[in-house]
Amino acid sequence: MLPTPIRVLSGDIGGTKTRLAIIVVTGTQLTTEYEQSYASRDYQTFDELLRDFLRDADIPLRAAFGIAGPVQGRVVHTTNLPWRIDADAMQQQYGFEYCQLLNDLEATASGLPALGEDDLLTLHSGESKACGNQAVIAAGTGLGEAGLFWDGQRHHPYATEGGHTSFSPGNDLEIALLKHMQQRHPHVSWERIVSGMGILDLHKFLCLHRKATLPEWLQAEMKQGDAAAAISNAAISGRDEICVETLDCFVKLYGAEAGNLALKVMSRGGIYIGGGIAPKILPLLQTGAFLEAFSNKGRMRPLLEAMPVRVILNDRAALYGPALYASTPRE
Repeated sequence: MLPTPIRVLSGDIGGTKTRLAIIVVTGTQLTTEYEQSYASRDYQTFDELLRDFLRDADIPLRAAFGIAGPVQGRVVHTTNLPWRIDADAMQQQYGFEYCQLLNDLEATASGLPALGEDDLLTLHSGESKACGNQAVIAAGTGLGEAGLFWDGQRHHPYATEGGHTSFSPGNDLEIALLKHMQQRHPHVSWERIVSGMGILDLHKFLCLHRKATLPEWLQAEMKQGDAAAAISNAAISGRDEICVETLDCFVKLYGAEAGNLALKVMSRGGIYIGGGIAPKILPLLQTGAFLEAFSNKGRMRPLLEAMPVRVILNDRAALYGPALYASTPRE
C-alpha cells in the first residue's frame, strides 16, 4: 500500500536566499506544487516574507522550516539576518496543525533520503560496507555542520554549531592568516574562513601577504556581482595566481574541517559536503587536495580513509528535509 500523500509548507531560510515551497510528500517521494525564492535581506522580518508567499495560496496544515541559526525551544534568532522566528506565533497566525523549526544543516541532513544517485558525486568511496553515523558540512554564506546518529536501523539527524568553533591553523601560512583575522575579529571561527565571506578574507590576506596588486578586470568583476564567485571563477580558469592560491587554501581548509567533523561525529557511514559553494568548485574538490586534508589526521588516517565522502549536487536537499520532517511530525 502506498503512503498517504501529505501536503506541507517547507522553507529553506538562509542569510542570502530564502526558498519556500508547498510540497506533497508521499513516503520519500516529493512533488512541488508551488515554489518561490526571495532575497532574504529584502525583508525586515520573516513574517513579512511568509505573508507574501502565502497571499494567494491554499495554506497547508503542516509546516517546517530549516533556518541558518541555533534553534532554542521554538524560537530562532538568525545568525546572519536580524530576524526572530517563532514557531508558536506562526502556528497561531496561519492555523498550522503542526509547525517546526530546524537548524539548516539538520534540515539538509533530514533531506538526504529524498536524494537519488544523480544528486550526489562521490569524491571517495571508502569501505564498501561502510555503516554508522554520518555527518554533513556545508559552506555557503556561513558554515553549517550536522550529525546523523545511527541507531542500528535508521539515521537521526541532529544540529550542531560546529562552524563557530575556533579556527586551527596547520602550517605557517595559516598561522599568518589567523593573526591577520585576529586583527579584525575577537573570535576567529571556522565559518570566518570556510564560507563565502571566508573566500573574500582569504583573498584579501593573500594579496597583502604576497604584496600582490588586484588586476583591474578582477576588480570590475568583483564589483559587478558576487565577489567570492568572481574569485572562484578566476581560480578555476587559472586567470590569476592569487585567486588560484586562494581557492587552493580554501579547499584544503574545507577538507581539514570536514575531517575534524568526521572524527568528532565518528561518521563511519560517510560525510556529505553540502552548501552552495561545493557544486561550483567541483574541479578543485576533485584534485585530491580536499581528501588529503580530510584524511591528514596522523594516527587517525586509516579511520578517515575508510569513510565515504560525497558532494550533494542538488541544493534542494535543504528544502526537502523540512518537508520530510513535517510529513511525520513528532509530538
